[in-house]
Amino acid sequence: MSATTADAQPSMTVAASVDERLAHRGIFQRLFIRPEIGAMIGVVGIWVFFWAVAVQFGTSNSTAGIIDVASTLGIMGVAVSMLMIGGEFDLSSGAMTGAMGILVIMLSKEVGELGGAGLSLFIAIPISLVVALGIGLLNGYLVERTKLPSFTITLATYYVLIGSKLGFSKLIVEKVEVGNIQDASGYDAWFKVFGAEWVRNSHQFDRRDNVYLVGVLAAIALIVTAMLIMQFQRRTAGANSVGLPVMLVGLALVVGGIVALHQTDSIGGNFLGAALIGAGSILAAFGLAMWQFQPLESAGKVFLTPAVLKFTGIGLVLLLIGVGFAKFMDSEDDSGLFFPFTVQGFRATMFLLFMIGGYVCLAVAVSNARRSSAATRTVVSIIISATFVALAWFIRTESESVKFRSEAFSVLHGIALLILLWALLGARFTERNAVDRTADSVGTKLLALAGALGAVGFGFKLLFVTQADLDAEIANAKFSMRTVWFIGFAVVMIVVLAKTRFGSWTFAVGGNKDAARQVGVPAARTKTQLFMLVSGAAWLVGMLLAFRLNAVQANTGNGEEFDYIIAAVVGGTLLTGGYGTALGGVLGALIVAMSGLGITSSRWNSDWRFLFLGVILFTAMLANRSIRTRAEGMRR
Repeated sequence: MSATTADAQPSMTVAASVDERLAHRGIFQRLFIRPEIGAMIGVVGIWVFFWAVAVQFGTSNSTAGIIDVASTLGIMGVAVSMLMIGGEFDLSSGAMTGAMGILVIMLSKEVGELGGAGLSLFIAIPISLVVALGIGLLNGYLVERTKLPSFTITLATYYVLIGSKLGFSKLIVEKVEVGNIQDASGYDAWFKVFGAEWVRNSHQFDRRDNVYLVGVLAAIALIVTAMLIMQFQRRTAGANSVGLPVMLVGLALVVGGIVALHQTDSIGGNFLGAALIGAGSILAAFGLAMWQFQPLESAGKVFLTPAVLKFTGIGLVLLLIGVGFAKFMDSEDDSGLFFPFTVQGFRATMFLLFMIGGYVCLAVAVSNARRSSAATRTVVSIIISATFVALAWFIRTESESVKFRSEAFSVLHGIALLILLWALLGARFTERNAVDRTADSVGTKLLALAGALGAVGFGFKLLFVTQADLDAEIANAKFSMRTVWFIGFAVVMIVVLAKTRFGSWTFAVGGNKDAARQVGVPAARTKTQLFMLVSGAAWLVGMLLAFRLNAVQANTGNGEEFDYIIAAVVGGTLLTGGYGTALGGVLGALIVAMSGLGITSSRWNSDWRFLFLGVILFTAMLANRSIRTRAEGMRR
């Protein structure tokens, strides 16, 4: 046996003996096998698309509308995602929302010829909750006892509910609408729980933008820091104290640049501020890396393989074609071009599609370059960074809109800076090739803190106005308790699914119920509890609808169960069960809400909303399949 073979054999044996669950995966590898990654990309893509083609989309008023629509849809989308992960369906969920709203109004209406039970809402609301949970319990019990598909059982429940809503409404109040919950005893107290609203223009806070800026910039800084900590290897010889002051100087330059940008509107001041922010960011990142990360022994030589050249070339050509559409088509022409596009709409659509295609190819080129050497990856990444800078200046010169000349211009430069920063660090420091639980724990905590700070910043931006806003007579925006319930419910379900034993049981019974039962999982009880979760969520949505509308139609909620399923599937949940996330239901609801309101804001024919949703659903299923296949491949 040769020395080379003898040396290689032990390492191969060790590698084979390592538990695959302990194998290291880079932060981007982990990100792109997450079930909800497709939905995340979809949320960003659809938002950018409608922001680009619709004037009002992206304002506080339109954002409030999106959140309002997504709130009730999201509550049900999250609950249905949980049930689908558990391997079941509930086709009665839509009808149940309306049924619970009607029930609580009938229980609380005064006794009379066309009245109800005359109960206080303090009694009627708990009774309606018990009824809702009872329906969920019955659905779960029948599915487990009869062994019939949940599709069949809940379809029967669906028809019972829609028949009951219509029949009892006409029997008791002689109308298909049951209303006037505001006349019920206890209404004022419960309205604060289910119906209270926050009127943005009534709440002034002149330092709002300062809070927003600090929150967002701090969140970005923490996200970048967390990604670096989770991607690069810690120094084996301990921290290098020289890097700490370098990092602090860089942070000081960033702060100085931000101050310069906000103290002047001159071109020179803006360039100075941007230069300070860029230089300071690079210096701060290199200071952190010098302080904490292991230097790279060699970045290797630049070796442009045929695959790297091919995908880089295709990507650049696609970007140029997209720029050509934007350059030579009239951005102000809203006349019809061909069904269903106007000239302006076709221009924006083609520009965005070619941009997406171009950057996907460039991302593939980076992936191939990474296999060659760190130096090759650095060169391709710098090319990508340069394209973002060029794109930013092209948009600035071609557009007269403030949001393109300022907001898009700044964001594209920010993306270019981050790509450049990552490329330079990758050429100088060693990336991790082994699991580091301490680094992952620190990175996760930093990401959580970043999310909290970002939420605070955006929350202040959405909830408050300044005197300048009032002077400009901006459109009002309203936020309601529906949003609070949506966020609270989603957060709880995300934690339950990811961190609790019940969450593990949910995945187990959805993947293989018999195998789960053999290892001690109470499969029947878990599935029944999931049905009760959906019915409880439907009760909550019913209360929110009743207190919002003051009246509920007999057909309220009928057919909306398909919207809930769309939200779950778009969010990455498989129809076959055992795979998905609660966060995916949130993202799916946002996509559905943005699609509907974006089409209206763009002045398109809203009749085509369902076609748009169908395309999104089909695309999401293909993306989810690809992500699932990739995730399973990485486990082998």
